[in-house]
Amino acid sequence: MAKTLPFSIDFTGCLADTGAECGALLDQTRSALARLQGWQADGTLPLLRLPAARDDLAALEPLVLRWRDEASDVLVLGIGGSSLGAQALLELRDPDDRGPRIHTPDNVDPVSFRRLVDGLDWAGTRVLAVSKSGGTVETVAQLLLVLDRMEASLGRDATAARLVVVAEPGNSPLRRIADDYGVETFDHDPNVGGRFSVLSLVGLLPAMLGGVDAVAIREGAAAVLDQAFAGGDPAGIPAAMGAAATAALMQHKGISQAVQFGYVDRLARFGEWWRQLVGESLGKQGIGLAPVFARGATDQHSQLQLYLDGPRDKLVTVIEPPAEQQPAWRITPEAATRYGVPYLAGRSLGDLIAAEARATAESLIAEGRPTIRMKLDSVDGRTIGALMMTAMIETILLADLLAVDPFDQPAVEKGKVLTREYLAAAG
Repeated sequence: MAKTLPFSIDFTGCLADTGAECGALLDQTRSALARLQGWQADGTLPLLRLPAARDDLAALEPLVLRWRDEASDVLVLGIGGSSLGAQALLELRDPDDRGPRIHTPDNVDPVSFRRLVDGLDWAGTRVLAVSKSGGTVETVAQLLLVLDRMEASLGRDATAARLVVVAEPGNSPLRRIADDYGVETFDHDPNVGGRFSVLSLVGLLPAMLGGVDAVAIREGAAAVLDQAFAGGDPAGIPAAMGAAATAALMQHKGISQAVQFGYVDRLARFGEWWRQLVGESLGKQGIGLAPVFARGATDQHSQLQLYLDGPRDKLVTVIEPPAEQQPAWRITPEAATRYGVPYLAGRSLGDLIAAEARATAESLIAEGRPTIRMKLDSVDGRTIGALMMTAMIETILLADLLAVDPFDQPAVEKGKVLTREYLAAAG
């Protein structure tokens, strides 16, 4: 049991048949961790310097304060790594926050996108367009349509005053749009890949607009790095242990799917972010791990039968909730007794979902299904920052053990080229 940060992780349920193999792979992570520490020190991997940074957050504050004061809605245009991380962080938003409504339409389905934009008051709407390359076709297409609608409603100058662009430097479509309209532009670091950019302004600017504590998020991430680079036993580093255990199961037990079974609704978007991180980073050269997100308790009634009694090709991580979920809201003993459910007497929904998470994990382990148990201390900015950095470091370490490059996505790039060709031919 490794107890660090705002969560604890128990790997014993996935080591029954691969303990020796996992130990050998775990030892290999030492050199990879040392390499990452070197990259942090010399700036080779800027991702690792983001948790300690504060100046960039200060530079965002004027925009955040202005938009939170004057906007009714913020439309964040982006897809994949330019949207999923922000969506995950916005799940932490206080329901009583009085800032603007934030919309993240990360798809180009014409019906849902039209429904969204038709309901916006353009005078009170601000638009944030985010693309690492500045040429993501979905984001550019969305923005061009939105600009057309805004200009028709407000005029060109008022439209320009309501738009901000995030893209890496260069002569890209988004940069050309920004230059043409003369709008405020923030640089996306070219050396921070999209799916690894959640701790940069890509994820934190929308989060700050929603009143989420960006410093706490980075503090959680920094604590993960401090522990990982302290030179201790890799068995006590959750990211290293997770990478080694997963690699051992892939190589020796035919595991091809990783299931994140989360029992906290506020982490559902985190699961979607994690799914891109794992799928796009590891799925190369005939190697990969199919990431699956399951939601507890809902998917106990739709997927758990498969996980318990189907093919033995899955590693399941059960994320158990913290204890403090609406503890005062309880079922009265009188009602529980009257309707024949005495085991619910005095219980809360938090008690119920915690019991279900525990039952799921223990049932999987009893059936010999590889299972990792994670228990959260809380659900806040520090927790999600720690979870995200743990996931990123684990993915990088696992890629090293599998001998694949976690930072490229050549197959995705081929699809982007074909999309542009098909659009051009159709025209």
